Amino acid sequence: MHTASTHTWRLRDRLFTPHFPLVMGIINVTPDSFHAQGRIDSVDDALHMAERMLAQGAAILDIGGQSSRPGSGPGDEREERRRVIPVIEAVHRAFPDALISVDTWRAAVAAEAVNFGARLVNDISAGLLDAAMLPTVAALGVPYVAMHMQGTPATMQQAPVYNDVLAEVTLFLSQRLHAARAAGIADVIIDPGFGFGKTAAHNFALLHGLARLQALDAPVLAGLSRKRMINSVLGTTPADALNGTTVLNTVALLNGAAILRVHDVKEAVECVKLVQALRAR
Repeated sequence: MHTASTHTWRLRDRLFTPHFPLVMGIINVTPDSFHAQGRIDSVDDALHMAERMLAQGAAILDIGGQSSRPGSGPGDEREERRRVIPVIEAVHRAFPDALISVDTWRAAVAAEAVNFGARLVNDISAGLLDAAMLPTVAALGVPYVAMHMQGTPATMQQAPVYNDVLAEVTLFLSQRLHAARAAGIADVIIDPGFGFGKTAAHNFALLHGLARLQALDAPVLAGLSRKRMINSVLGTTPADALNGTTVLNTVALLNGAAILRVHDVKEAVECVKLVQALRAR
């Protein structure tokens, strides 16, 4: 488990020493985010959410303007820029020390976001939807999250099939980790992509075997917050899935997750503190 830093991240113009586990707060600037209560309608809304998340202990704010919910299309690049860039600029101006991540698979959006204050790129496609992404991130000099996804958001949940989901996701992440490092990206985080081209059974198999990803020697990000794998078991909706999210976040931490990507920062920070207390005994 990445409970302590093994190196320092380069954030373009400064250095950052991550003390894992960290909590990444989700700020979705999309009108169709699956978690309705987490939707942002204005820059002011985003600033209030950022302030609250930072006060609650978020180490990273992940800002995205392109929907990746199952069935969503690729969307328009200009619209993504219109949504996300003003929010990143405003949050960076208000909280200049905050570590801002941009959630995008487009290299041009990533570059513009970094120019306006983002210092981490979170890519659901691990560089496969835009061939310019890996060299762009390398040139920007910021950390990079490479996520596994079977298919695209438009197709990923139609009929996901694996022979061995844990082995196949691990192999994919190993390959994309190598590609990112070969492109010149110094700091890479890997994400198994819970809910992205996986059935509930696939997701739970990944969570059960999450510790296997430690062999890749990269911090592991777990994005379980309020997802369908919780609701399919409990019969809840995303609005009612906080308790289930907390349970699975705890399991993820026990299985080696270094970063929790969540809608609910306070509860995730409490998970981290309790798991750290357990491991300190």
